[in-house]
Parts: sequence; C-alpha cells; structure tokens
Amino acid sequence: MDYPERYELVFQALAVEDDVVVVRRTEMAGAGGYPVYEDESGIVRAEISDRGEVRMLASGGHQAPQAPLLARPLCP
Repeated sequence: MDYPERYELVFQALAVEDDVVVVRRTEMAGAGGYPVYEDESGIVRAEISDRGEVRMLASGGHQAPQAPLLARPLCP
C-alpha cells in the first residue's frame, strides 16, 4: 500500500480559525499496522489508516491528545 508522505491534521480551536498541523510519515508503524506520522517537533504524532482514520499517539507523559476533525492528504 502506498501512503501519502504528508497530511494536514485540522483541530478545532477556541479561536476563530481551526488549528492546522502538518505531519510527515515516519518509518514507524502503529499498533494497527499503519504508518505513524509526526510534526517537525515530534510532539504531534498520529497513526493514519489507508481510509484516513486517525489515532492520535501520546509522545510524552501526561498527554491526552485530542482527535482532529479532519486529516487531509497533501500532494508531494
């Protein structure tokens, strides 16, 4: 299966506009066997399935990651 290199994760924000985080595919796979994506800082991490289903992954202790409203694949 060929997975997109990058996604935009769109989170609902308290402000006027939603928060958008760009994540890139890593060499890791999550518990479901799908690629793990992360942002440049390595803090925002998610396993994204071939159907665009997102499972957020904690990158450190005491995190309670919120699920995004939407995951959009980005063209290379």
